[in-house]
Amino acid sequence: MQDFLYWIVGIIAEIHEFLLTLNDSFEASLSDKMLHFIFIGIFGIALVLLIHPVFSWLAKNDHTIVVTFLYVLTVVIVIAFGIEIGQGITHTGNMEFADIMYGVVGFIAFFIVFALIRAVILAIAGHHRKHGRGRSR
Repeated sequence: MQDFLYWIVGIIAEIHEFLLTLNDSFEASLSDKMLHFIFIGIFGIALVLLIHPVFSWLAKNDHTIVVTFLYVLTVVIVIAFGIEIGQGITHTGNMEFADIMYGVVGFIAFFIVFALIRAVILAIAGHHRKHGRGRSR
């Protein structure tokens, strides 16, 4: 896990150094905070432009459960990383990438069970509506 985090931090450090070099070569004199503001802002908008059309299509085609799944999956990954990083910093446990993977796979497994139960319930409800059960005669 530590190696993975160091690898990620290394990539981020290289990007950071590249941006600082660009800043210096163009004599922009932007502070580190301003570079973070600009880079993360542009990165976030790029993600919005990529993801919004997909989520809009999913919502229009009654696939909001997929949107929910993707959102919750993202939150689960962030929380799992936070827990592991917290364990590494506080030495209250072992910081392991496998723990993150097991947690995320656990969520996916439980979601599959939820989706199957939901599908059965929706199918039964649709069958009852289609065949007029539940209507007063």
